[in-house]
Amino acid sequence: MRHRRTVITAAFAALLLTTVALSPAAAAYPGRNGRLAFGVRGPDGVAIVSVKPNGKSLHALTSGSGFHACAAYSPDGATIAYCGDASGSFEIWAVNQDGGNDHQVTHLGGFAIFPDFSPDGDRIAFSGGEGADPNDEIYVVDAATGGSLEQLTSCAGFGAGCFNDYPAWSPDGSRIAFIHADDTDADGNPVDEQVWVMRSDGTHAHALTSAAVPHDQVPDWSPDGRRIAFASGPFGSEGIWVMNADGSHEVQLTGCAASDPQPCAGGDDFGVAWSPNGQKIAFLRDFQPLGVPDRPVMVMNANGTGVHRITAVGTIALVPAWQPR
Repeated sequence: MRHRRTVITAAFAALLLTTVALSPAAAAYPGRNGRLAFGVRGPDGVAIVSVKPNGKSLHALTSGSGFHACAAYSPDGATIAYCGDASGSFEIWAVNQDGGNDHQVTHLGGFAIFPDFSPDGDRIAFSGGEGADPNDEIYVVDAATGGSLEQLTSCAGFGAGCFNDYPAWSPDGSRIAFIHADDTDADGNPVDEQVWVMRSDGTHAHALTSAAVPHDQVPDWSPDGRRIAFASGPFGSEGIWVMNADGSHEVQLTGCAASDPQPCAGGDDFGVAWSPNGQKIAFLRDFQPLGVPDRPVMVMNANGTGVHRITAVGTIALVPAWQPR
């Protein structure tokens, strides 16, 4: 189970020495395809970098030790929100697309991760733990000040291990997709982990998927708002899927076939980022043959063809966000 804040904190710490995965989410907003931003493991932690879609012209955007991850572009492509622990606890930070004006947005003292800008750029949704709520929930704050905290989800009525994670705003701003689990079992595995959607004010939350396999990191809308991409499958066998925004017509793009042994030898594909022009999908591939530490950023056509890596062998990357121009 990779969701609750205690496990996620441990995963961040372990990332210095291992290849444990953590994924940001970011809504896809229409435009021309700009750069891809994502976290990369280095000797002092994880830093946000950006590259062209062909993998060239890599630039570091954050510096210093610790973790700078969970990259998410603003709708105009000028700003990147991210999660970082430079102040001691995980808070939401922001940096200009060129690396300037790196600053802390929230000062909540809780656990704020996986930011996502609203289409008007005025608000940031994120997941994590705030106040006395023991469960991971989805919150919204003012994008400029980090204030006006509002909780959108609630695990009331579900099991003690319930969580709501990975918010992604629809391009028209009316809905937010996320991952919900009813509970966790004795081994820490999520129970009935599905893709859900709610109105942007938190009302009318309901499941879009229902298959028994876990639906995990992370949902992302196509820039026209008609489809949602997500990861699905048991840990060690996750693949990328897409479906209509109402949950119908699920189609598998990558990963193990249903007839393959589970887990199969394919590793995990997860953490999608739809390109602003709607024609490409970026994602992570966590599969390390011969023990070589390697978690590349991959890019493919939106129909699943043309899969190729854009990061160098040996790069341990976190999930990308795609810049709209």
